[in-house]
Amino acid sequence: MAESDWDTVTVLRKKSPTAAQAKSKQAILAAQRRGEDVETSKKWAAGQNKQHSVTKNTAKLDRETEELHHDRVTLEDLATKINEKPQVIADYESGRAIPNNQVLGKIERAIGLKLRGKDVGKPIEKGPRAK
Repeated sequence: MAESDWDTVTVLRKKSPTAAQAKSKQAILAAQRRGEDVETSKKWAAGQNKQHSVTKNTAKLDRETEELHHDRVTLEDLATKINEKPQVIADYESGRAIPNNQVLGKIERAIGLKLRGKDVGKPIEKGPRAK
C-alpha cells in the first residue's frame, strides 16, 4: 500500500467570489490594487422604494393656490357614482392600484376628464355612443 501524506492538501480549483463578495468595497479596492479593470455604476434609485415618481402635473396641483383650486369629490361619493368600493378609489389615488381600463373608464365618465391616451386632462366629449 502506498504511503499518503495526510498533511498536504491539493486544491483542484478555487471558488469564485459570490456576488456579494465581488461587489463589496474591499473586493473592488483589491481588484484596483491588482491593476484589474473595475467598472462601477450607480443605479438610479437603487435600494429605495421609488416606484412612483412625482410628475409635473402632480407638482402643479400641490402648489396650487385658492384661485386655482379644483373641485374635490369625496372617496365615498366617487365610489358610489362608479359602483366601486372606496378602497379602490384610494388605491388609484395613491398609485397602488394596477390600472384597469374598465375602472378608469368609469372614473373618466364620472369626473368628465380623460385619464388615458393623448388627450389626458381634457374634457370628455359628449357624443352618441358607438354600438
